[in-house]
Amino acid sequence: MIPSERRKRITIKDVAQAAGVSTQTVSRVMNKFSYVSEETRQRVEAVVEELNYRPSTLARSLSQQRSYTLGVVTFGLKYIGPSRTLNGIADKADELGYMLLMKEIDNFDTNRIDDVIDSLLARQVDGILWVAPEIGENHNWLDERLGKIPVPVLFLAMEPRSGISSVATDNYQGGVLAVQHLLDCGRKNIGHISGPLAWWEADERKRGWRETLLKMAMDASDQHCTEGNWSSASGDQAFIQLLEAFPQMDAVFVANDQMALGVLREAHRRNISIPDQLAVIGFDNIPESAYFYPALTTISQDLQMLGEQAVQSIVEMIQARQGNQSVIAQSRFIQPTLIVRESTKRV
Repeated sequence: MIPSERRKRITIKDVAQAAGVSTQTVSRVMNKFSYVSEETRQRVEAVVEELNYRPSTLARSLSQQRSYTLGVVTFGLKYIGPSRTLNGIADKADELGYMLLMKEIDNFDTNRIDDVIDSLLARQVDGILWVAPEIGENHNWLDERLGKIPVPVLFLAMEPRSGISSVATDNYQGGVLAVQHLLDCGRKNIGHISGPLAWWEADERKRGWRETLLKMAMDASDQHCTEGNWSSASGDQAFIQLLEAFPQMDAVFVANDQMALGVLREAHRRNISIPDQLAVIGFDNIPESAYFYPALTTISQDLQMLGEQAVQSIVEMIQARQGNQSVIAQSRFIQPTLIVRESTKRV
């Protein structure tokens, strides 16, 4: 049975009439364009709220010849970093009125990458966020294929390259912050447990460790560094190897918090007092790190902000292309911060 009185659907014309502006101005406000006066923006937003206006995604897509969909290519969702970054991507995309189409990739051969890109383009995405981190030579396809993709592409967790837009945590600076903190605590023999060094991010953190020590004329030889695979179990085993090779070590920079948990466990098993005998600092600031025993000093990377910045940047690229404006490729870094807890102290 059809109700005798059906509530009228509020349209963009209703909002424009109530706010005393054009439908184009309402559209600009809804799409968060910057070239609208603050007074006009507030008036339109007040009317949108009062009338409970919800724009039609289909109508908007048809009128602007855009799908308002972003393709997201990710890798390794078992790792904490990519999953936290996706939270930021999802939140910002929702705020800006975009839907996400996700593809997970674990095989980086050229045919597989072509299939993923072609699948996203076939679904009319407006842009692509390449969240899969740079590991070994898995970005070698860029030179041949990137210029042929007809929509903007933005990369995360990749070494900056000329002419390519990217957003990443400044992993090198994070390594510098970690080692400088240990030096400020009076530590003299600082080891490092790296992540898998095929990962650009792990290599950058190790570079921060090495160059900070070398600037202080301190030893940063390979004997003072071991490699894990991001897991707590690998941190445990890497720490055992490092103790054998570097017994005078009084501090260790661990490339992520999960491996640092393995270090804390093995140190406790061996009756090594932390932080009195050994200072330990991690990287990531996962929520659980505050509840390790002792609570872990760590380098915080804001992966929520990283995801949000990536979406904001690619939407700006999409809008510029839609307006026939040139898009200047930029590489942006999100700066990490030091979080001091009980696992380090001055000696």
